[in-house]
Amino acid sequence: MPIPDEVTGEEIDRPVRQELLSLPKTLAIDVARNLVMVAKLLDEDPERAYAYSRVALRLASRVGAVREAAGFAAYAVEKYAEALTEFRAARRMSGSDHLWPIMADCERGIGRPERALAMAGEPEVRRLDRAGQVEMRLVAAGARRDLGQPDAAVVTLQSPELASTAVHPWTARLRYAYADALLAVGRDGEAREWFAKAVEADSGGTTDAADRLAELDGVAFTDALDPDLDDEGADG
Repeated sequence: MPIPDEVTGEEIDRPVRQELLSLPKTLAIDVARNLVMVAKLLDEDPERAYAYSRVALRLASRVGAVREAAGFAAYAVEKYAEALTEFRAARRMSGSDHLWPIMADCERGIGRPERALAMAGEPEVRRLDRAGQVEMRLVAAGARRDLGQPDAAVVTLQSPELASTAVHPWTARLRYAYADALLAVGRDGEAREWFAKAVEADSGGTTDAADRLAELDGVAFTDALDPDLDDEGADG
């Protein structure tokens, strides 16, 4: 896989660089450059990010950061069983529980929502930071919906974090999930309220809460670049 010359490997986080010190210097640089490409492409081109992750994995499969990156890349292309394998390996190597929620979500992806729910009740959840616990709650609510339990999904998302007026990186996603869960059980008015709250917290545009809110309000958007619109105008 070609890597641009300007990618040196120095761009990766210091903890990852520390892990790569166990490798010969030239190999460590090669692995680091591939990991940089994974990080750069994960959102915009997940298939290419996955390809770079496989190169890094082939070069240094005994490095926890490499296994974790490979897990996120596999997750991004919906290879959930593969992602789960990599996350489990990374967790064994690091001894950290921070991957627990995404491992549970992989179980959902594989088609085992009951396993994801079981993981939500494990002691590992209590060792997560606040962001991790919110993430676990989101996964558990998704698992409830997978199992055809939409009312239980609503209850699962009700928490001090949801009630808080403070805005954190996860606030918009939590409010959005709650709004969507309310909509699924026919509580449209409350859903609209929570989509609006999600919009307030979503300065980075991580959700489509604004579109969902507009949809509930009956607002229809048109694409100004749609050539069919010009045809319709000409006909009129």
